[in-house]
Amino acid sequence: MAKQGNSETGSTEKSEVLLELLRLDKGSAVALVGHPIHVMMVHFPIAFVVATLGVDVLYWWTGDPFWVRVGVWAAGFAFWSGVGASVVGTAELLLVRGIRLKEASWSHAVAAMTLVALAGANWGVRILYPEQILPHGLVLSLLASVMTGFAGWHGGKLVFDHGVGILVSPKE
Repeated sequence: MAKQGNSETGSTEKSEVLLELLRLDKGSAVALVGHPIHVMMVHFPIAFVVATLGVDVLYWWTGDPFWVRVGVWAAGFAFWSGVGASVVGTAELLLVRGIRLKEASWSHAVAAMTLVALAGANWGVRILYPEQILPHGLVLSLLASVMTGFAGWHGGKLVFDHGVGILVSPKE
């Protein structure tokens, strides 16, 4: 990965830029007993965003007001757990230079912030305008679920392709 090939001579030389990127720390700076906190937290907003979409579909299908109440709670938990995961993720982004220099880190951060904004808007619609859950809440739930896939894909790329956040940063 850190070598550049010269097709004419068949020799390879090491790229200083790529070697520097490989050398940089990409481990977690925010961890609990050796486990990265952001990685532990992201499961909750993902689950609640998808659950909110499921609740909206059930409400659309049955018309039972019970699903309105469940949707308020699911959307609220999606928003607040997303805020928590975002705070920790932002700390990782700002504290670890090896993470900060990855383009996929910024794509993931923008997608995650957009997701949190959608979750907040979805929760707000449910609290302030419960009569607008169909169609506005359903559309927000669908958009948030799509954005969850996009943010999750970029987050997975960081972990599986770049090895970001899988080890605790060494203390020097």
